Amino acid sequence: MDCGLKGYTRCIKWRFGCGRNWHFFLLIFCLIHMVTGHIRYSIPEEMKKGSLIGNVAQDLGLNLKRLRLGRARIVTGDSIQYTELQTDKGILVVKERIDREQLCGDTTPCSFSFEVILENPMELHQITILVQDQNDNPPQVLYPVQTGGSLVAEMVPRSADVGYLVTKVVAVDVDSGQNAWLSYKLQKATDRALFEVGLQNGEIRTIRQVTDKDAVKQRLTVIVEDNGQPSRSATVIVNVAVADSFPEVLSEFTELTHDKEYNDNLTFYLVLALAVVSFLFITCLVVIISVKIYRWRQSRILYHSNLPVIPYYPPRYSDTLGTGTLPHVYNYEVCRTTDSRKSDCKFGRAGSQNVLIMDPSSTGTMQRIQSEKSILDEPDSPLEVSFSV
Repeated sequence: MDCGLKGYTRCIKWRFGCGRNWHFFLLIFCLIHMVTGHIRYSIPEEMKKGSLIGNVAQDLGLNLKRLRLGRARIVTGDSIQYTELQTDKGILVVKERIDREQLCGDTTPCSFSFEVILENPMELHQITILVQDQNDNPPQVLYPVQTGGSLVAEMVPRSADVGYLVTKVVAVDVDSGQNAWLSYKLQKATDRALFEVGLQNGEIRTIRQVTDKDAVKQRLTVIVEDNGQPSRSATVIVNVAVADSFPEVLSEFTELTHDKEYNDNLTFYLVLALAVVSFLFITCLVVIISVKIYRWRQSRILYHSNLPVIPYYPPRYSDTLGTGTLPHVYNYEVCRTTDSRKSDCKFGRAGSQNVLIMDPSSTGTMQRIQSEKSILDEPDSPLEVSFSV
C-alpha cells in the first residue's frame, strides 16, 4: 500500500516493532493523512426522515460524476446509520429519527461523525453532525412522589416561625441548555397568605406566623416550567398538615380520604342512575312509536285490501242442530192488516207461541204448532215464522 508517506514507514517500524501490529498502525496513520475534507453540519433533533442536512458535493467541491464513479458511500462504526448519502443529487438526508437524549444522554454538546469514502483514486472525507437540543421533554417531578391511593403530607407545627422550611419540590428535565432551566410557581393553595415557593429552588416556606385559626389540612398546587420555546410544564400537589401531633394529622387526613372516596362513589352512582333512566326513557319512546306505526300500517293494509269482510255472529245465534246450509236460525214476522196502506209493522215477542218451525230432516214441509183456525181468528196478530235449513 502506498500512502504517499513512505518516509514515515521506517519510523513506525522502529516505534512499534517489526511484528504484525505495525501494519495496523501504518494503516491508521495513512487513513488519517488521507482525509482530504472535513465538513460540519448542525441540525435540530427529531427531524423527519428524508429531511435535508446539507449538500455534500457542493461543500466538498465534488461533482456528481465523481460521486457516482467513485462509488461514494458512508462508513460508520455505529449500529444505527442516521444519515444517507444520495449520490445522484449529492445531498445528505436524515435516514433515522435522531433523539439527542437517546444519542448523547447528558453529554453536551451532542455530535456524531462518519466518513464518506470514494475510490479510484481513494478519498476520505469526514463529516460531523452536531445535534441541537429541542424542548421535546416536560419536567419530571422526583419529590414529592405522586401516589394514587395514599396521601403523603408534610407536617408543620403551629409554633413554626416565619420562613420555616416545609418541603422542597425536586424536578429534573432531560433536555439540555436553557430548555432544562426550571422555575417553580405556586398555582393555588388553601391559604396563599401562609406559604410561598422559591422561584429557582422549589423550596416551600411559611411567610407568616402559624396561628390556631389556620386549617389543619392545607393543599398546595405547584407548577414546574422549563425555559424552552414553547415552554413545557408539570404539576405537583403538596399536602401540608398544620398540627403539633401525629394523631391529629392522621384523623384529619383519614376523614379527607373518606370524604373524597364518598364523593367519588356518589358521583359515579348519580351518573349511572341518570344513564339508566335515559336509556329506559328512550327505549319506551321507541317502543311506543313502533307500535303506533305498526297499527297505522295494518289499518292502511286492511283499508286497501279487496278481501270480503267476514261477519261476526254472537254465540246465541249458533245452530244447535248442526245441519243444513245455513248454520243459524232466522225469525221472520208477518204483519197483516185490513188496509195495507194504513198498516203498521208489529214485531213479535221472543218465545211467542205463534212460531212455525221448518224441520231440517223434511223436504220442505212446514209443521204447524198451532192450528190455522187459531191463527186466522186473530187478524191483527203478527205471524212469526222460524226456518232452519
